[in-house]
Amino acid sequence: MKKVLSILVLLMSVLLAACSGANQQLTPTIDVGALQTASVQTVVANVTRTAEAMPSATPEPSATLEVAAAVTPVETVTPTLAVSPTQGLCDDAAFVSDASVIDGSQMTAGAAFVKTWKVKNTGTCTWTTGYQIIFAYNEKMGGLPTALSTEVQPGAEVEVSVNLVAPTKPGNYSGYWRLSNNNGFAFGQFLSVVIVVP
Repeated sequence: MKKVLSILVLLMSVLLAACSGANQQLTPTIDVGALQTASVQTVVANVTRTAEAMPSATPEPSATLEVAAAVTPVETVTPTLAVSPTQGLCDDAAFVSDASVIDGSQMTAGAAFVKTWKVKNTGTCTWTTGYQIIFAYNEKMGGLPTALSTEVQPGAEVEVSVNLVAPTKPGNYSGYWRLSNNNGFAFGQFLSVVIVVP
């Protein structure tokens, strides 16, 4: 700032000297390049001081941030046998018991069978005949969606069934089914069928 003022005083002095003597011929000896260089240096110095005085908005990178950015978490989805009603709906169901083909039963390879579960309407909506039991995941065993045969009031229990066929190869097999409402939204606990083909 002092340099700028010095330059301005020098310029004013030269101008006044040029205007004061009408009979005198003065030749200015100002180096314009030096004047420009001094002005730029003054501005740069002031900007640098201002930048140093202000807090930095960008934190310095740290080893912790670099490691965190390098690691990408992988999310895995595993089905659970827990109550998981569809959000915002009044439908819910709870498993009560196996009514036929208790989990772990042995089945002849290729044999047709009916799996029946007893379930309770733990929601606040009445289940209509538009509701059905649908396949959820694992082994389907040839089962198809099956509609309920009667209405089920909240708090009431009902038996629901699916026609299935045991696989033809020996092994342990499991399939999971669920209820769905008349809009196709699945709700309630998963219902399992677990068989052994010797």
